Amino acid sequence: MIEIIKEKAEINKFLEILELRCQVDQDKYFEVVQKIVKDVRNRKDEALLEYTKKFDFKDADLTDIEIPQNILEAAFNNLDKEMQEVLTLARDRIIDFHVHQKQTTWLTEFENGESMGQKITPLKRVGVYVPGGKASYPSSVLMNVIPAKVAGVEEIIMVTPSQQGIVAEIVLAAAYVAGVTKVFKIGGAQAIAALAYGTAIIPKVDKIVGPGNIYVALAKRLVYGEVDIDSFAGPSEILIIADDEANSEFVAADLLGQAEHDVLASSILLTDSPKLAQNVLKSLNAIYITASRKDILKESLSKYSKIIIVESIKEAIDIANSIAPEHLEMAVAEPTKYLDEIKNAGAIFLGNYTPEAIGDYLAGPNHVLPTAKTARFSSVLNVEDFVKKSSILYFTKESLNKISDKAIKFAKIEGFDMHAKSLEVRKK
Repeated sequence: MIEIIKEKAEINKFLEILELRCQVDQDKYFEVVQKIVKDVRNRKDEALLEYTKKFDFKDADLTDIEIPQNILEAAFNNLDKEMQEVLTLARDRIIDFHVHQKQTTWLTEFENGESMGQKITPLKRVGVYVPGGKASYPSSVLMNVIPAKVAGVEEIIMVTPSQQGIVAEIVLAAAYVAGVTKVFKIGGAQAIAALAYGTAIIPKVDKIVGPGNIYVALAKRLVYGEVDIDSFAGPSEILIIADDEANSEFVAADLLGQAEHDVLASSILLTDSPKLAQNVLKSLNAIYITASRKDILKESLSKYSKIIIVESIKEAIDIANSIAPEHLEMAVAEPTKYLDEIKNAGAIFLGNYTPEAIGDYLAGPNHVLPTAKTARFSSVLNVEDFVKKSSILYFTKESLNKISDKAIKFAKIEGFDMHAKSLEVRKK
């Protein structure tokens, strides 16, 4: 189980272990994934059907691989009223947040006759991968689809593996609520390849988003360039910075909530209060007894999770910036005063009553966040991920002549005489 550490040597050793957490041996998967992707690219639906029969359900039929819109609607109608309200509330809150991210085309005219601007164009077609298997993740549907809808994407193609030909109704209901264009019950690397290259049945997309296992992640990497992708997602993680005013039961519950994802999940508490550290440990052990995923919790808490006592909140923030966590909770007095000091985090949850769990489902901001230290340079999934930006330039003869001599000089310095020529001929 989780332990308390405070010595610098212990902390540094743990941070080193944390660095190695995401270094999966990809070689043993790569050859398999490469074969599947190449096969689907070359043999299209024929290969797609073979892999679907092999990995998902043996009686798969290409005529039955698409789930009609009326089935999606029926799945929503079959939910009890409260669950319908949950899905629609989540959708509406996610929309309300993401509309603020939407950009518009702009064009500025200058007195000298020039015009400069930027054209915003939504992607035409996007593919969304939704994990299937034993668990159902309707929140993944909403979080990946809605930013694309807000951006103005025309078609959203969702793929998800089935269990013997059956996809969970709650996932189909979420697809209906979010406004997915088409849903196909296919999964794995073969689904990614089908989206990237297109088949007679599966439309070719411009971008693929959504989480998946190592096979899905590697397939996305292989097809990058043919299409755009979102990211290479790692295991889930939370880091909580707390002072002596934090509620130990709240903190313990939040640590456990992240640790139950999988055995590689990381839950870390940084606190300058030894008393709080002890109280959190007691609360955590008490709540753990009630958990349904004890096996997963036991492993993730013992391997990649720690309660770390630090000298100050400033030291805690320094460590947090080096870890660059997916989720950062600030369970401290006046949490907003530390915002400028936080440089690397996927999402920042302020105060004792803003748990990471509310961000997963109903708050509104996206829960698709950078993991494995990539918050150092990447951002949460957002509307901008589903648009293209084109520069707009316009010069009159007079405005071009004012600066063309300098541009000609620049071209000649770089050795491009025909670039210079294209400017010179306009000066005559």
